[in-house]
Amino acid sequence: MDKNYFSTNLKYLRKKYNMEQSELAVRLGRKSSSSISEWEKGRYTPKAGILNDIATIFNIPLSKLMNEDLTSSKETTLDKITNISSKLKESRQQVVLDTAENELEEQQKENISKIREFIYNYYDNAVSAGTGEYLTDGKPETVTLPVDFDADFVCPISGDSMEPEYHDGDYVFVKLSYDISDGDIGVFILDGDAYIKELRVDEEGAFLHSLNPQYRDKPITAESNFRIVGEVVGRYNEKD
Repeated sequence: MDKNYFSTNLKYLRKKYNMEQSELAVRLGRKSSSSISEWEKGRYTPKAGILNDIATIFNIPLSKLMNEDLTSSKETTLDKITNISSKLKESRQQVVLDTAENELEEQQKENISKIREFIYNYYDNAVSAGTGEYLTDGKPETVTLPVDFDADFVCPISGDSMEPEYHDGDYVFVKLSYDISDGDIGVFILDGDAYIKELRVDEEGAFLHSLNPQYRDKPITAESNFRIVGEVVGRYNEKD
C-alpha cells in the first residue's frame, strides 16, 4: 500500500501558494481552521469529498496529493511565475505577458547573433550530379555559411545522380587535392564538364561512379581529358 503523504503535501501546497489556514478553511466552507491544523499534523484525514475539493483548489491530481512526496520536487522559476501571476488582476497579468514577450524577442535576436558563420570561396557554376557542367577556373565570389569545413571552395550541385547522399541544390565543400583514392567522393573534370562523383578504380579501369543506380558509370580512358579538382569534404543545405 502506498504511503499517505497527505499531511505533508497539504502544508507544502498551502505555503507554496501563500495561503493561510484560515483562507483554505473558507474555501472549503469550514467555520474554523482547526481542522486544517489537525490534517497537517497528520492526526486524521478528511473524507473523500473534501480531499477532492483540496485537490481542485491546488490544481493537482488527487492521486499525487495522497501518494507522492511533493516536497521533494524543486519549484522552478516557471512555477513561481505561474503561481504569482495567477493571483494578479488581468491588467497586471497583461504586464507580465508583455514583459515575457519582449524578453523572448530579445532572446531570439541573441540566438541568431550567436550563430557562427564562415566565409568560403564560391563558384556559382554547378558541379553536375547528372549530365555534366563546366566549373569555372575564374575568380570565385564569396559565400557565408553556418558550417565549418576545411575546404578551399564551395559550389552547388545540379542533378540527382548522387542521391541519397547528395541532393540537387546542396552546397558541397571541396578541398583541392590530387590525392584521391578508390571510393573517395570528389569533383572531377571529364572532357570539359565538372562532376561530383565517386572515383572507382579496379582491374577493368577507372570510372566516375554515381550513387544513384539509375545512372551509368562514366569511364575514364587514355583518350579522356580528365582532371581531379579535389575531394568533397562536406555538404550543406539550408533545408537541413
